[in-house]
Amino acid sequence: MSASAVFVLDLKGKVLICRNYKGDVNMTEIDHFMPLLMQQEEEGQLCPLISHGNVHFLWIKHSNLYLVATTNKNCNASLVYTFLYKLVEVFTEYFKELEEESIQDNFVVVYELLDELMDFGFPQTTDSKILQEYITQEGNKLEVAKSRVPNTVTNAVSWRSEGIKYKKNEVFIDVIESVNVLVNANGNVMSSDIVGSIKLKTMLSGMPELRLGLNDRVLFSLTGRDKGKSVVMEDVKFHQCVRLSRFESDRTISFIPPDGESELMSYRINTHVKPLIWIESVIEKFSHSRVEIMVKAKGQFKRQSVANNVEIKVPVPSDADSPKFKTSTGHAKYVPEQNQVVWTIKSFPGGKEFLMRAHFGLPSVENDEAEGKPPITVNFEIPYFTVSGIQVRYMKIIEKSGYQALPWVRYITQSGDYQLRTNS
Repeated sequence: MSASAVFVLDLKGKVLICRNYKGDVNMTEIDHFMPLLMQQEEEGQLCPLISHGNVHFLWIKHSNLYLVATTNKNCNASLVYTFLYKLVEVFTEYFKELEEESIQDNFVVVYELLDELMDFGFPQTTDSKILQEYITQEGNKLEVAKSRVPNTVTNAVSWRSEGIKYKKNEVFIDVIESVNVLVNANGNVMSSDIVGSIKLKTMLSGMPELRLGLNDRVLFSLTGRDKGKSVVMEDVKFHQCVRLSRFESDRTISFIPPDGESELMSYRINTHVKPLIWIESVIEKFSHSRVEIMVKAKGQFKRQSVANNVEIKVPVPSDADSPKFKTSTGHAKYVPEQNQVVWTIKSFPGGKEFLMRAHFGLPSVENDEAEGKPPITVNFEIPYFTVSGIQVRYMKIIEKSGYQALPWVRYITQSGDYQLRTNS
């Protein structure tokens, strides 16, 4: 990667702030970006990379801002985009909301961050926790915490400071899996997968080494072993703290963790997922006078598990009125601005079935085909449960002072993009 300059623009293309790293691209070239972008929008051919002569604009949009990197080289575009998204992440860590006003109110901090994040077109320190050690913000003022560079910048373990102390040493591990399911109107699963992550909250003194072991069901896409009943993780991404060489040799996840909250790893499991909450629906319209809706929900997960805060969102015609509901459990309400009935069940045990009936008036004559057939969507969260069966087998904490630390593990399965299409 080699970016010549980075710009932050408002929606009209006005430069709010910029940093010229190499000086090999004329800074006035940015004036061509917005006209070219608008031309592409009008032609319906919007592209993440726009060229003007031998200058290339790589851009992303966030809120009411455009972040643009310029280059005249054949650079690695994916790395440039990774840097731009990292820029958004760091700015958000500092300003909470990244928008035009937060840039204008914090010019000094933004310039200082741009200087530290990149040097001569190459990314340098991009960890917000490290940056916050020596670039701190009070109101709109910049404070330099120390004249010397913190050890973390030059240390091999750049993501963790030395000298961290806690009265009580603990580490919290969250295994979170989101289930994506698309079911057609005939009740067949069209697509499904699991997107998971292992998140940490570490409150450990010193410079501990952690070793995480997962159960034997887990295989990684690089292994050549027979899959059998195992779960194969794909698209595995690790935090920079993980010793990849150790992982590649014996599949041990060994690392010195960042202090506080972090995402240790993320993964995807491409497998057939049985819908955890199954929905059957009947929607009947009567001569443009009324519509009757019957929805049956069944928990297709372990009986000892309970889904919390279940929301079943059922589409209704845009001209429906005079709602009446009857539910075997929970509460149903009409949300006219979204043309939906939202059926809320706070506690949904596995293996149970519940029923909701709704009655609406249809005063006007509408074209059913013009309205389309939106799917039913479901939101839920099931604690103490992973749909893939992945479990933390052990967490070893090794620190030279020999203190005892408590690891806590929590499992959560939640809905991702969870849709069930209807016939009506």
